[in-house]
Amino acid sequence: MAATRTRKQPTGLGVPALVSIGIGGMVGGGIFSVLGLTVQVAGAGAYLSFLVGGVVAALTGVSYALLSVRVRSRGGTAAFLDHAFGARVAGPLNLLLWLSYFVMLGLYAVAFGSYLAAMLGLPGGWHRPLGSAVVICFAALNLAGARVVGRAESVLVYFKVAVLLVFCIGGLAFVDTAKVAPSAFPHGGAVVYAGTLIFLGYEGFELIANAAEDAADPERTLPRAYLISIGSVIVLYVLVAFVAVGNLTAHQITHDRDYALAVAARPLLGQAGFTLIAIAAVVSTASAINATLYGTAKFTYLMARHGELPEHLAEPVWHRPIGGLIATTLGTLLIVNLVDIEGISLMGSAGFLIVFAAVNLAASRVPDARRAARIAARCGTAACVGCLAALSVYAATNIPRQLAVFGAMLGVAVGAEALIRARGRTLPAGSAPHTSESKR
Repeated sequence: MAATRTRKQPTGLGVPALVSIGIGGMVGGGIFSVLGLTVQVAGAGAYLSFLVGGVVAALTGVSYALLSVRVRSRGGTAAFLDHAFGARVAGPLNLLLWLSYFVMLGLYAVAFGSYLAAMLGLPGGWHRPLGSAVVICFAALNLAGARVVGRAESVLVYFKVAVLLVFCIGGLAFVDTAKVAPSAFPHGGAVVYAGTLIFLGYEGFELIANAAEDAADPERTLPRAYLISIGSVIVLYVLVAFVAVGNLTAHQITHDRDYALAVAARPLLGQAGFTLIAIAAVVSTASAINATLYGTAKFTYLMARHGELPEHLAEPVWHRPIGGLIATTLGTLLIVNLVDIEGISLMGSAGFLIVFAAVNLAASRVPDARRAARIAARCGTAACVGCLAALSVYAATNIPRQLAVFGAMLGVAVGAEALIRARGRTLPAGSAPHTSESKR
């Protein structure tokens, strides 16, 4: 009889923990923020818009899975771009990624302010002061060295998902099929545009890449984590939009678009439903603001250390490198107070579509990748570029001022990188930016 052999179990983050990170990043505040905007643009076809955005996210997730296994680094997206394209190309893209995090924080802050104001019965206009206050509050806590809600993030993830599932299950029985029928859809261009505009709602799955270095059995766990987290969120978002549109008129949702999900819960669950969704939105967006501020501050510090941002942002203040946190906070406050939610969504979605197109392109160039993965990466590149084109055409026709703001944001990323290079800032000798990887 053969001797019994014990197999050593891999240590590190498993699939459930990685899925929690991915779902937490995506459901951090996106659906609470952009549902009303999606319905305003796509009407009865809003749930298909979430499917459009989800397909692009899924294709990009294949590329992230491929690169995460080969470049296991806490630098995540920045590390992928540095390795694939070098500092001259990756520098502006990483700057654009940093600016896109400003926008994402601004979206969360506006959503926080809108839902809190609605829950407290405050008049219109309070969402900006309340959004600014929560950003300043969490920035101050991070400056003090405290990371609020850190260990409770996984609990909050499942709380948010549970609330949304209650909304979906309770509402499916009351859906008016005439409101969601294809005959009620607007033209196809509006559905696709809405899907590109709210693509920011899917941003967050890439946080799995930042944890790849700690993954157990990465070749197995990382692809599964991306597949499960993105697939689950697509189903959740489509169901939420389907129930919301099927129970209210488009006018009812768009009238209160900044806190539309809470409004959509009222006919199903009464005032208790409105309050429950509002509480979930406030908790969700607050925790997302804190986690994103914390992560972006570290990202900014690394970029400054490796020559992609002014070196002053890596210098210690009060004995700690907090320049990036202060810069991110100030940039976020500008977004919250100067740009409306449609402009915020456009800027954020366009920024992430450019970055994700570059990541897909990087994955398509991996020489030893399977043919199916490389095809998916090429399709992801084309999808991101196509969505960016659709977004630009629609915005140029309907909201040219917002498109100009994004153009300025893109110009800042390219111009700032050129200025940093012109001043002779170079990478430290012998260093590899953002890396602590194990290559396959």
